[in-house]
Amino acid sequence: MNPDLSKKLADGLQVQGQTIGLKEQQQLIQFVELMVKWNKVYNLTSIRRAEEMITLHLLDSLVMLPFFTQQDNKITTILDVGTGGGIPGIPLALCLPEIDFVLLDARGKKVRFIQTAIAQLGLKNVTAVHARVEDYQRAEEEKFACIISRAFASLEDMLNYCQHLSAKQGRFFAMKGQIPEEEIAQLPEGFRIEAIDELKVAGLNAQRHLIQIAFSE
Repeated sequence: MNPDLSKKLADGLQVQGQTIGLKEQQQLIQFVELMVKWNKVYNLTSIRRAEEMITLHLLDSLVMLPFFTQQDNKITTILDVGTGGGIPGIPLALCLPEIDFVLLDARGKKVRFIQTAIAQLGLKNVTAVHARVEDYQRAEEEKFACIISRAFASLEDMLNYCQHLSAKQGRFFAMKGQIPEEEIAQLPEGFRIEAIDELKVAGLNAQRHLIQIAFSE
């Protein structure tokens, strides 16, 4: 385990005011090392250096953790749509073992990487799915309590593509940079903005926001 990477992760978590077990931190570093290895062939991400992945992939994902742990344990299933190389799904799943995750992507090579990562990290709460989100179906009782996306699509497209997969009281969490005022103005009927939270990612000099969306009452 690379001690420099471990220190960068631990320092970043401290800045973000987050406490994560040593085992989980080691698994997160292992995940980054897997990404670096596979990225050479599969082009999983434009980020090439492991040190940058700590900030731009791990810490940028983990800053969302409080929004799942403060939900009074109502969130039991999460769909990460357009997950790419497993971001933010795998970092979150490593730290939220009580929640079942489905990581969905339309690109087969990225899903193959996720399947390898699931096996090597020993994740029991993650399933990888190769499909277009509009074609993916779930039985009514299996629909998701929360659907998350990171750089997947506009809010309008996310909701239109994904709403058939949400439970009736489900939530949609979209990770964005700046507050997407135009996208919010074009929110489809039947949905409402529940919250907009600024995210502070350690070592990142850029805006991050989490847009929380619910069905209109």
